[in-house]
Amino acid sequence: MTTTATTDPPVEGAADRRRWLALAVVMTASFMDLVDVTIVNIAMPSIQKDIGASFSILQWITEGYALAFAAGLITGGRLGDIYGRRRVFLLGMGGFTLASMLCGIAGDPQLLVAARVLQGATAALMVPQVLAIVHATFPAHERGKVFGLFGAVVGLGAVSGPILGALLTQWNLFGLEWRPIFLVNLPVGIAGLILGRTFISESKAPQALKLDLVGMALATGGVLMLLYPLTQGRELGWPLWGHLCMAGSVIVFAAFVAWERHKTRKDGSPLVELSLFKVKSFAAGIGVEVAFGIVCGIFFLIWTLYMQIGLGWSPLRAGLTGIPFSIGVSVAAGISVQKLVPRFGRKVLQAGALAMMAGVMLYIWESGHFGLDITPWQMALPLIVMGVGMGLIVAPLTETVIAEVPREHSGSASGLINTTQQLGNAIGLGLVSVVFFDALDEGKVARGQSGQAFAEAFRHGMWWAVVVLGVVLALMFLLPRRTPAAAAPEAAEDSASASASAGEGPKEPAAAL
Repeated sequence: MTTTATTDPPVEGAADRRRWLALAVVMTASFMDLVDVTIVNIAMPSIQKDIGASFSILQWITEGYALAFAAGLITGGRLGDIYGRRRVFLLGMGGFTLASMLCGIAGDPQLLVAARVLQGATAALMVPQVLAIVHATFPAHERGKVFGLFGAVVGLGAVSGPILGALLTQWNLFGLEWRPIFLVNLPVGIAGLILGRTFISESKAPQALKLDLVGMALATGGVLMLLYPLTQGRELGWPLWGHLCMAGSVIVFAAFVAWERHKTRKDGSPLVELSLFKVKSFAAGIGVEVAFGIVCGIFFLIWTLYMQIGLGWSPLRAGLTGIPFSIGVSVAAGISVQKLVPRFGRKVLQAGALAMMAGVMLYIWESGHFGLDITPWQMALPLIVMGVGMGLIVAPLTETVIAEVPREHSGSASGLINTTQQLGNAIGLGLVSVVFFDALDEGKVARGQSGQAFAEAFRHGMWWAVVVLGVVLALMFLLPRRTPAAAAPEAAEDSASASASAGEGPKEPAAAL
């Protein structure tokens, strides 16, 4: 394969046909990553029952993936810029496929967590290359159509992931219980590797930034020092070393900031461009991304445990219950970008936060009012309201956050936004120990009243989600009232191109489903 710089490619003859086959491969990879994120939650109770996983292990099955994915996103994008997007994409896809197989055959909870971390790390190699490959493969006038197709893939992944996970778990194919949710990636990944080698052309960035492995190690170490004792503390009785470890994470984060400043002076290739935080709206937007990710991390895990363990529903019934939410997200996301944001600006995002808060509080009321006899139909209204709220937020949020960032830094800003969103999700999953499991009345569970205990803990955790959504709403007042005229198609395309070179994959508005 020939190597091309990131410029508008020619579209003649065979190359014109091959680029659509290349697009199919990278879109399949994006879909595979999206479904893998959404498919796991619905199978959590089955995993717990089959391999005897503790509740903290269940947290790490999702949290380990999110943390490894977040930690490697920016570095993965830079590896593609330096060594070739096609090469790193195929490496990531191969590793993701191998990790999926290891997840599917794992018979030990710790091995499953390790395989999930490997999945997240290899996804961080694969996903950032997708938009960069699109930018290097398609001419400017066709990218709008391509990005629209990605939006459809995101919506399809959000809806199909939970349902596919429910069906594969419910069917118990070949007596494998939950394992097909991971093994389904094998034929898809192998086909993607074969087709990717054939149809994807190689490309590199003309002037790629250098790697910042020290910064990555410090950032990951600080987050682990915070999240490990937070996740394990309840089961270990909140030991002293856990509190010391969480306090020590502050020192590590301070060292990370100092190193990033040094790296900026040394070669201008820091992992995080700290000067971005001088832009007030961007700093507030990062806070919104983290807080919003925390809400998603908390809600989707405790929601699954509430339905399947507390209410005793089957995976299929629980998966189908989420359809109104996914539809609400998809419909509202399209309307918000095309119709509402150009007219009302940040008020649309604020309305989304208020709608989510209203939906969560309505869900809390219904859970208490109907008790253990609550039905999926009764859950539909709060889920639709929550979905609409999320859709109003996720689609325009990135463009709003980077609206006042200098254009030359838009790529770094976009990559950082995607990373912090995933990081917030990991933090939310860690907080489940505090907001849900600490509130779980183990005495009631022991007396055979687990349904009531899980319902009460669910409502407790949902009130925490309301509080964090209040923080999201408050931070939104610091965002720009309107995105500038740069949100026109040409500038939006430039932003997407910069995001690609910075290592931002397709946006995943319902990645925590």
